[in-house]
Amino acid sequence: MRLLLIEDDRTLGSGLRADLMANGYAVDWALDGIDGAFLGSDQPYDAIVLDLGLPGKPGLEVLRDWRIEGLRTPVLVLTARDAWHERVDGLKAGADDYLGKPFHVQELIARLQALIRRAVGQACAGVSAGGLWLDDEHQRVTRTDGCEVELTGTEFRLLRYFMLNPDKVLSKERLIAHVYDQHAEHGSNLIEVYVRRLREKLGREHLRTQRGQGYVFPSKP
Repeated sequence: MRLLLIEDDRTLGSGLRADLMANGYAVDWALDGIDGAFLGSDQPYDAIVLDLGLPGKPGLEVLRDWRIEGLRTPVLVLTARDAWHERVDGLKAGADDYLGKPFHVQELIARLQALIRRAVGQACAGVSAGGLWLDDEHQRVTRTDGCEVELTGTEFRLLRYFMLNPDKVLSKERLIAHVYDQHAEHGSNLIEVYVRRLREKLGREHLRTQRGQGYVFPSKP
């Protein structure tokens, strides 16, 4: 999953980005409303964390413009703990959830996971598809027989995106856009390399090639 973090506090933003990456997310970080607004409109994110008190362009204005443009990406708004009016304004402008500062990082991560699952029609705190169970909280993948599959961080992120989009044809370009942040270096065949590794660990039946289009993760094994 690829996230956009828009936060002008460098200490908070740096810590949040590190925590989110440690939990298996690719994260782009913008320090002001202008850059954040552009990235949110230009890049395909699975969720956005948006502070309202931003320089350059206020977060509320950024959010309203996105929704007018038709952007449907889930947005979690960060507000001051006692600023109830900001929370109301944010929800009216199109926010999907809010979190007051200061907050616990694990609560923010749990709320983001819920927003992402809801966006793809998943209700459980994890993903079940193709005879596999993916535990987001502990970053583990197990088979139906209970055996755990050992995966690297990139393999986990890629498999999570496949499992959240079962039976869909996913192009290499789309996979790269949702698995890596904007500064990551990746070659043209990187997705092929990781798909091959996943097939070696899971079995070829879990990832089918749609010639000339991409890959499909079947919802049923």
